[in-house]
Amino acid sequence: MSVSRTTVKASPNDTTVASTAPITIARPLLATTAQRRRTTEVRSWRKASRSPSSTVTDRRDLRPSRAGAVLALAGLRHPAAISATIARPAIQAEAVVSSPSDTRHEMVPVTTGEVRAPRPVHRAWAVPLATLGLLALATILVASVLPASLRAENRAGAEAEFALVPADADPVADRLAFDAVERYRAAGQFLFVTVREPEITLLDWWIGESEPEVGFLSRQDKFGTQTPDQQRQFSVEMMRSAKETAEYVALERLGFPAEIIPGDVIVNNLVCLEANEAQTECIEWAPSDELLDPGDKLLKVDGVELEVLDDLRPILDGKQPGDVVEIEFERPGEGTRTGEVELIAANDGTGRTIIGFSPFDTATAKLPFDVDIDSGAIGGPSAGLAFTLTLIDELTPGELTGGRRVAVTGTIRIDGTVGGIGGLAQKVSAVRQLGADVFLVPAEQGEQDIALARQVAGDDLDIVPVANLDEALAALAEYGGNGLELGRPGEGYEPAS
Repeated sequence: MSVSRTTVKASPNDTTVASTAPITIARPLLATTAQRRRTTEVRSWRKASRSPSSTVTDRRDLRPSRAGAVLALAGLRHPAAISATIARPAIQAEAVVSSPSDTRHEMVPVTTGEVRAPRPVHRAWAVPLATLGLLALATILVASVLPASLRAENRAGAEAEFALVPADADPVADRLAFDAVERYRAAGQFLFVTVREPEITLLDWWIGESEPEVGFLSRQDKFGTQTPDQQRQFSVEMMRSAKETAEYVALERLGFPAEIIPGDVIVNNLVCLEANEAQTECIEWAPSDELLDPGDKLLKVDGVELEVLDDLRPILDGKQPGDVVEIEFERPGEGTRTGEVELIAANDGTGRTIIGFSPFDTATAKLPFDVDIDSGAIGGPSAGLAFTLTLIDELTPGELTGGRRVAVTGTIRIDGTVGGIGGLAQKVSAVRQLGADVFLVPAEQGEQDIALARQVAGDDLDIVPVANLDEALAALAEYGGNGLELGRPGEGYEPAS
């Protein structure tokens, strides 16, 4: 069959605001009544037959369409065309050309039989299906705003309000600055890795609960006994200490004259006397927990001033577990406080009597020249090993990385040992997405954590556990680095006067 196309070459009138390029439109299909429909089509046929450019192959194609129900049905299918006969177009036609063309389907199918309404069974299904769709949509919308504490749990069964998710893996060298000695720019990169701990909704928990790259934290997991402000300040202090220690370890390893100066006595963690069976939560803390919080700075014990951590030892000599001492301390943002603490025995088999906390390392490094590591707003100590390796690499010729992109995580201690970190699986995910070749991680993490890290890494990223700086340098040598050929180039260095 064939249908007619109408080609319009338009010229703008005063109301034209659109482009006036030639366009092709379909022949009007509707009239408000059957008589108007027939009249309109007959006039169109006559006008087209007088046009010298028109071509008509079969006049039956231009005969009036069926009236009545057909036109009414067409009006339902194209409601926008109902008022076309009374609309005033914004673009006036200069000439109309009609020509037949083949098509596979009628523009408006002709219905010869009676129009049937949908069967009742179809209508019966429509209501429950629409209701189910609306309920599903409503469930998603509500879950996206409900706090996760209404249902979400971490893997230990505790109420989860926060997620532990991958963040970034950034080059350390871009944050490193020193100018007193020659700097050797390396082609490879050491990357330090961060995670985020955002508050979550119930929908977040549903989506991430089965993903190994996503962890969930209770409020206790995230803040412990600290307030959010105290935790932020404590995290920044840990980063400061990590940078100081990394600078000292790197320069000392290369033979530069560097030393450590002890700092204030700061509470890091309180001693847990008994944990639950899964070893995931403490159910009994040392008596010091009733007075002290992580981040507190001890000023005096039994009236004796403390300048460095070593000052505690002679004060506690001769004391027995169960004895009570008076402690004066300073809490961030709250000022100075005083209280009494019952002493306990250390659980390391030494027989020592202790207050019941592990001290935070506030020692500072005295270096022969200034080194600056810009950590921005990032807190925590887990970039210590990455800082150490980058500084060694930039202070010596050659490539410690073998020209590769090597991600590194783990704390660094003054003796060069590497300490464990949190969020290893999440950090592996961040590194994998960035496309690094190798990821040095603390051997102290344990077999379970490292096995999960390798699962997340897949086949494209090598997970290499290291226990100390020497092991890290040896591991890098296996990937083409020169970590075993560094020597001690800093020996004999004297600062410029």
